[in-house]
Amino acid sequence: MVRVPDLVDQETRLTMLIFFAAFASLAAPQAAPATMPVALPSPERRQQLLFDAARLGRTDMIDPLVKAGADINAYDDRGFTPVILAAYNGQAATVDALIAKGANACRPDRDQGNTAQMGVAFKGEDAIAARLLKAGCDVNARNTAGQTALMMASLFNRTHQVDMLLAAGADRTIQDAAGRSASSVAADQGNALMATRVKR
Repeated sequence: MVRVPDLVDQETRLTMLIFFAAFASLAAPQAAPATMPVALPSPERRQQLLFDAARLGRTDMIDPLVKAGADINAYDDRGFTPVILAAYNGQAATVDALIAKGANACRPDRDQGNTAQMGVAFKGEDAIAARLLKAGCDVNARNTAGQTALMMASLFNRTHQVDMLLAAGADRTIQDAAGRSASSVAADQGNALMATRVKR
């Protein structure tokens, strides 16, 4: 156990202590017991709590955990950033909070190079996809297989996201490492309508 850094104000300290007490049950924070100690979990545990807060949509805890030293752009043990975790799990408000605190919405995952934009194409999270497009990331970013978000959206028949990506400048001619374009990816899935939509 370590002490909270002096730069963390008393209100943030109390919020964090309440959170640590309530987190296991995911209950709404309650009043902190008068006898609650001022010691906090280790920096490693605080970092894990940031990942958990992102995944579970605990938007209220983003600011306190970052103030307490959690790295907003770190990778978890599976290679995902807080933004990727929040986006993939449909936590739109948490994605907004992370970006507002300075999180890099463009940072790909550690192992396969997939971005949050690619993740929401897989999951079908249109509102988060629109928010991520406003973050200024490269709309044609590729993962380690050479795939783009447009390819992912085409593969999973995310019509609205395909339209958003194309409007944002996605290049429909890019080919992945296997030589497939967004159109051919859709065609391989038997989705002729999407293949035509992306090709034209």
